[in-house]
Amino acid sequence: MTDIAFAPAHELAAKIRSKEIGSRELLEHYLARVEKYNPPLNAIIATDYEGARKAADDADAALARGEVSGPLHGVPMTFKESYDAVHMPTTWGLEHLAKNVPDEDSVPVARMKAAGAVVFGKTNVPVLLADWQSFNPVYGSTNNPWDLSRTPGGSSGGSAAALAAGLTGLEAGSDIGASIRNPAHYCGVYGHKPTWGILPPRGHAMPGTITPSDISVIGPLARSAEDLEISLDIMAGPHGLDAACWTLTLPEATQREPGDFKVAVVLEDQNLDQDTVLTDALQKAIDALAAKGMKIVSGAKPAFDTKEAHSLYIRLLRAATSGRVNDEEMAKQHALLAELGDDDDSYISEMARGNTMLHRDWIKLNNRRNQMRETWQALFEEVDLLLCPIASTTAFPHDQEGERIHRKIVVNNKLVPVTDQLFWAGYTGAFNLPSTVAPVGLASDGLPVGLQIVAPHGHDKRAIAFAKMMEREIGGFVAPKGYE
Repeated sequence: MTDIAFAPAHELAAKIRSKEIGSRELLEHYLARVEKYNPPLNAIIATDYEGARKAADDADAALARGEVSGPLHGVPMTFKESYDAVHMPTTWGLEHLAKNVPDEDSVPVARMKAAGAVVFGKTNVPVLLADWQSFNPVYGSTNNPWDLSRTPGGSSGGSAAALAAGLTGLEAGSDIGASIRNPAHYCGVYGHKPTWGILPPRGHAMPGTITPSDISVIGPLARSAEDLEISLDIMAGPHGLDAACWTLTLPEATQREPGDFKVAVVLEDQNLDQDTVLTDALQKAIDALAAKGMKIVSGAKPAFDTKEAHSLYIRLLRAATSGRVNDEEMAKQHALLAELGDDDDSYISEMARGNTMLHRDWIKLNNRRNQMRETWQALFEEVDLLLCPIASTTAFPHDQEGERIHRKIVVNNKLVPVTDQLFWAGYTGAFNLPSTVAPVGLASDGLPVGLQIVAPHGHDKRAIAFAKMMEREIGGFVAPKGYE
C-alpha cells in the first residue's frame, strides 16, 4: 500500500475504475498517512474527513452502478489553503480570517469535484501568499519532507510537501511569483503555471474580491506530468460572464520524442547570483536529453535586457498585490519613494515604485511588457521551448526572522537577498507565459532540482509534453526517504 500512496493520480483513478481499490479504501489509506507523517511536516492544516468519506462512498456506489463521474473518479486530493472549499476555512494565513468558512466551493474546487475528485483537506501557505516559505500565525510552519530544517517553498509549500510525502493524490496551487513552480522545485514534484487567464480563479481570493489579478494564475501540482495535463483540462475554460461568449481550445502538442524538440537553454544570467550546485544539476539533465536527440539552438534567448525585464516584473508584481497593502504600510511606501534616487534599483526601491504607481505609469509599463511579449514570440518562431531554472538555489534553511525583504540566503558561500530569487519567476511570469517545472533528480547537496520549461502563449500542453518526455527518458518524481 505504500507504493500506491506515491502513485500518480491518473493511476489511482485507473485502479479505482478497475475496482483494484475502492475510493473509500484509498481515502482511509491517505488519512492514516496524514495522521502518521503530517505532524512533523505540518503540510495539511485543515480537513473535512466527514465530507470526504461521504464523497468517497458515493464514488464507490456510483461505480457499482457502472457510473464514472470523470477522469479523477474517487481520487482523494487536497487544495492550497487559499482556495474556497466548503466546510474548511480560507484564511490566507491571517488570524482575523480564522473563522472564514465559505458557503460554496471555488470554481476550481467545484470543477475538480465534478471530475470525480474527493477533496479531504487543505494545505499550508505563508501570510497573504507572500513568501517562498510557508508559515503563518494561524497554522504555523510547514517543513520540507526532504529535510525538515528547510523550506518546502511558497506560497504553495504545503501543496508540494504533501505530494512529496505521499499524503494526497493531487494538488492545486497558485502562482504570481513562482508560487507553484518554486515549491515543485524545492520538493521534487511537478507544477504547471498556465497561460494567464485560461483557468478561472473565482473563489481563490480574499473575501469580497472577484476580479482576477494581473500576472497571478492558478494551476496544478502533481507527481507526474500526465496529471498536470488532466488537471489543466478540468480546470481550464471560461466561467461566468465569459462563458456566454468565448470558449477555450488549447493546442495539442505535436512533439513527443527528444528529437522532436528544438529548445533554447538559458541556465544563468549576469544579473543573478546562482548556486553552482543547482546549475550543475540542471546542466547534467540538459546534457542527458541532448544525448538522446534533443536539439539545442545555441545562443537563442529573448532579445531584451534582462535587467529591464526584471525591473518591469517587480513593479508590475507589486502593483498587482498593492490592493492588499494597508493604509499604514502604504504611507511608508510613499515616504520611501520620496527618498529614492532615480538610480536606486534595489528590490525595496522597485517594490515602493510598484506599490505607489499611478495608473498612467502602469499603462506605459504594461505597453512595454507587451512589446517584450512580442520579443518572446519571435524567439518561439525559432525554438519550441526555452529551458531555464526557477530559483537560484535548492531549498534553503528556514529563516522566519523579520521581514522577507531583509532576509538573505547563501549562494556559492555568499549572502545575497532572498528576493533575488524572484528573477526566474519574473523571467516568464511577467509575460503571462505558460511554464512547467519538472524534477530532474537531486543536486550534490541531496536536495531536489526542478527544470522550468517555458512554452509560447497558449501552448501549455507543449511544455507538459516535454515534461512527459523527460519523465520517460531521464526519470521523474522520487519519494523522499522516511515516508515508507
